[in-house]
Amino acid sequence: MQLNREELIRAWRDMMTIRRFEERVQEEFSKGGIPGFVHLYAGEEASAVGMCMHLGPKDYIASTHRGHGHSIAKGCDVVGMMCELFARQDGLCGGKGGSMHIADLDQGMLGANGIVGGGPPLVVGAALTAKTLNTGTVAVCFSGDGASNQGTTFEAMNMAVVLKLPAVFVFENNQYGEGTGVGYAVGSHDIAGRAAGFGLPAVKVSGDDFFAVHEAAREAVERARSGGGPSAIEVDTCRFYGHHSGDAQLYRGKDEVKRLRDERDCLQIFRTRVTEAALLDASALDRVESEVAALIERAVETARAAPPPPDSALLTDVYVSY
Repeated sequence: MQLNREELIRAWRDMMTIRRFEERVQEEFSKGGIPGFVHLYAGEEASAVGMCMHLGPKDYIASTHRGHGHSIAKGCDVVGMMCELFARQDGLCGGKGGSMHIADLDQGMLGANGIVGGGPPLVVGAALTAKTLNTGTVAVCFSGDGASNQGTTFEAMNMAVVLKLPAVFVFENNQYGEGTGVGYAVGSHDIAGRAAGFGLPAVKVSGDDFFAVHEAAREAVERARSGGGPSAIEVDTCRFYGHHSGDAQLYRGKDEVKRLRDERDCLQIFRTRVTEAALLDASALDRVESEVAALIERAVETARAAPPPPDSALLTDVYVSY
């Protein structure tokens, strides 16, 4: 399916926003401005954006500890996200969730999750609600190659098939579960093939190619919305930073990250493809990049100036009465 100019600009803007957000978070964290840990998504942008372009605010996603990219792609406010990472009261979660627990239910973002394999059961619940209430919405779970080995993930896929739920399981295979290579940890060496064993359509696509992800996501979301049940997508991707900011990455080969940046940068591949095909010109892409840079700068300035949560907020948002 050919995307129009507006859609291509949106894809570029969202991917560029994720990239510049993560680069700035790395910088600010290194200077001590951001507390806790951060797990950066740079390198995987095509996966989140290619998927979330098919979703609306009423659709749901569940994320991982590496959740900034998913949040931005789903429409979460970038300034509010930065405030959250800086632990400010104007953050999306009042400055009390931080990077690994960032969430925005108004945008259908059920939350980043520090529990490996914690997202799939949440998505099954959201998808079951959608089917029971006949809302026409879809629930998408982003997981990594590490989470693909978890029992929670297996049970969730099985239940989604049994109940024929409008769910999509996206496995972002960035080749490492923390510091363990996927070739060692995944016995079948085929995450999509293993998912197919549960009885749902499953494909593997290149995360370097936004258009491949976008097309696979379109088919999966349309299948879910039309009552066709769940699907799985394995995205072969890569992360440019360590498992977390500060990870020495001693498990990676010499010059591996440089090679990935040179050969597998999904933003550069997108830019080359759309300009060579005359779908967008370089000046339009450059304008978007400048606008994104201004947005990220404003987000950081706002976060720095915002106050932390007051002491009175310590015990709020602990329990919720339904």
